[in-house]
Amino acid sequence: MVAGTLVAYGLIALDQVSQPVSWPDGPSIPYWLLLLLLGVVWLLALDAMDTRDRHMVGHGITEYRRIVNATLTVFAIVVAAAFFIRIDIARSVFIVALPIGLTALLLSRWLWRQWLRRRQRRGAYVYRAVVVGERSKVAHIAQQIRRAPDSGYVIVGALTTGDGEAVAEIPVLGDFTAAGSAVDQVGADTLIVAGSDELDPVTMRRLGWEMADRDVNWVVAPALTDVAGPRIHARPVAGLPLVHVDFPSLDGYKRFAKRAFDIVGSSLLILLFLPIMIATAVTIRIDGPGPIIYRQMRMGRQGREFGMVKFRSMVANADDQLASLLDVQGTTDEPLFKVTDDPRITRVGRFIRKHSIDELPQLFNVLFGQMSLVGPRPQRAAEVALYDDDAHRRMLVKPGMSGLWQVSGRSTLSWEDAIRLDLYYVENWSFTQDLQILFRTIGAVVTPGESAH
Repeated sequence: MVAGTLVAYGLIALDQVSQPVSWPDGPSIPYWLLLLLLGVVWLLALDAMDTRDRHMVGHGITEYRRIVNATLTVFAIVVAAAFFIRIDIARSVFIVALPIGLTALLLSRWLWRQWLRRRQRRGAYVYRAVVVGERSKVAHIAQQIRRAPDSGYVIVGALTTGDGEAVAEIPVLGDFTAAGSAVDQVGADTLIVAGSDELDPVTMRRLGWEMADRDVNWVVAPALTDVAGPRIHARPVAGLPLVHVDFPSLDGYKRFAKRAFDIVGSSLLILLFLPIMIATAVTIRIDGPGPIIYRQMRMGRQGREFGMVKFRSMVANADDQLASLLDVQGTTDEPLFKVTDDPRITRVGRFIRKHSIDELPQLFNVLFGQMSLVGPRPQRAAEVALYDDDAHRRMLVKPGMSGLWQVSGRSTLSWEDAIRLDLYYVENWSFTQDLQILFRTIGAVVTPGESAH
């Protein structure tokens, strides 16, 4: 962070660093001192907004959001102070320092996060946790943590009732009364309480005291899943740690901001990728007969149909062969109409799918408001007809060119995992999450794999 800030300051102050800064009825101070004070205030703001909180550093988007909020707050304060005190501050402080300093901050945090992930895969910097609760709840916690290998937790044991048989391949260390000895036995540093009818308030309090005496982290897991941190607010009421959960919304200024971002982003990307799109169109025409652009009806927000466009990557009569291929594969009753080792894909099609070039024409769908840059992938009407009630919630937002499940496994994910990630996106939408998904999309595109559905 300091390095990024110094770079920004260096760029703006080369011709002004020796110039004094003054204001009416105030002393003159060197320009370098003003920049130094700004840097100190920036550091204090980052600390005040808990951007280094050990409970959220390296996880989710909350860390990035706090950095952005702290940076914008500092510069808003500086603008207000300069206006009221009438200090003549160079505009380059805001034009250069803000974007460069913020970008350097976010990039440095991302690089540290990658370093942390590599160490955690080797078993370092992880919490060794014991889960306490009913067998079904212990199994649920274990499954959720296994789905997120970057969570930073490793489940090393469980405390539950029953015959002592392992729960979800986790060894049972005893019942609820053996918490202290179990933690000592496996060298755990965290106790996760999943809940049980037998864990009454008195027992919970005694467990907490026992863990406090051992300096063991005490974590309570409520019966909530796929809820992002910004929606959760803890509030003590009458001695009860009540958890308030906000309902997601994408209305008003949020919808306007997302649409404005889609228009600007798709326009810039169309200009950027126009040479690649022209070259792809020529290559498809040379490769064989058939249209260059493939248009297929898909279901959009609230079930409205639209024509999604993409570069043709299959033989001309590909749709006529789909039903028979799915029947042979035995997946006609699954919502994702995916064919393994699809024989309909052309030679050029295999390449453009591998690098998601076939999806580029969908930038025009985004520009015209039928899709968004980020959102659940649009599906056919026949696929939507197979949805259960839960899956229909993915249609509360516009479909996107890229989404959470595309950057979490692309075509290798099962339908259950894909719908879980899509619903998580819908239930926890944020502008910061959209930016993070777009950033991760770059890595997913350059990594070998078939393009999104």
